[in-house]
Amino acid sequence: MRSILISGAGIAGSALAYLLRRRGFAPTVAERAPGLRAGGQAVDVRGVALDVIDRIGVLEQARELRTRIRGMSVLDAEGTEIDRSTEFALSSGRLDSDDIEVLREDLGRLLYDRAGRDIEYVFGDSVTALTEDADGVSVDFAHAPSRRFELVVGADGLHSTVRRLAFGPEEDFARHLGSYLSVFSADNFLDLDNWQVWMRDGEAGFGIMPVRDNRELRIAFGFESAPLDGGADLRSLVVERLAALRWESDRLVKAAQRAPDFYCDAMAQIHMDRWSRGRSVLLGDAGYCPSPLSGQGTSLALVGAYVLADVLAGAAGDHEAAFGAYESRMRPFVTANQALATENPGGPASEESVTRAKNAIALDG
Repeated sequence: MRSILISGAGIAGSALAYLLRRRGFAPTVAERAPGLRAGGQAVDVRGVALDVIDRIGVLEQARELRTRIRGMSVLDAEGTEIDRSTEFALSSGRLDSDDIEVLREDLGRLLYDRAGRDIEYVFGDSVTALTEDADGVSVDFAHAPSRRFELVVGADGLHSTVRRLAFGPEEDFARHLGSYLSVFSADNFLDLDNWQVWMRDGEAGFGIMPVRDNRELRIAFGFESAPLDGGADLRSLVVERLAALRWESDRLVKAAQRAPDFYCDAMAQIHMDRWSRGRSVLLGDAGYCPSPLSGQGTSLALVGAYVLADVLAGAAGDHEAAFGAYESRMRPFVTANQALATENPGGPASEESVTRAKNAIALDG
């Protein structure tokens, strides 16, 4: 059990690739995008996930790249400040915590660089079919010739292709949480100095934070909505919702229209009875997405990668036993962290719940 295909070169995929290679496996990472994905929001690495990136060897680098937020303001719909804090930020929690907040693209690059050149990355290609037999899996790609692997890992996100091919359609596993989130970058037109602003106007709202030494903004705009048709023009819809805001709508609309890294997707969770079938297994959002509302998607991906690599290394070639151990160890941790997204609808989970959830597993269990 040595050749393993990982679909997805995000945080989960690159972390797993490094951890597998260190244990003597030969991982190949296939990524649909032409390179590492840019943009995205700042993500949190909390609790036991800090131990994972420490063991990978990128904790100190991640700390150097962490956001430097000093506090936040909460505004009413007209842009008047109604609350502020220099102790807590909605994006990351307590500002004196040992947990870190870092841009997704920065953490992804750290893990990719740590994985090193001895790991094969195939960019600009994606899995189209899986054909399993007693000895392995034949994998068809959109562009490259078919290849054989002993195992396949789907680390390809909420809309996982590996999950669809191995388990069935997304609607069988996705639970919509009643809203959509858009994230995009802009110049710092608000002149924010390591300070966040948050606002809600009816069924929509946003959080804006400066990044890159206050040169840029990352804008996270959310709005309530039932599930939308897969062919919906999400950028146009976001622009329409932004235009209806009563504060800074013009500049926010222009930023959304121009952003090269515009992203929008449903707030949803993935719930499955099993994360493995045959020689295929799911990691991170593909198997147990908690949604950004939990603040724990990145930590689940990192811890999941560590546990999966650990059980595969100790299974003496028995992938079924390894997958069973992976699910047994990860399931309580996943359940606790997914619950954070729904504990307090419209607001963050309690500090006590986050503390319990982020430490609800032992890496050496």
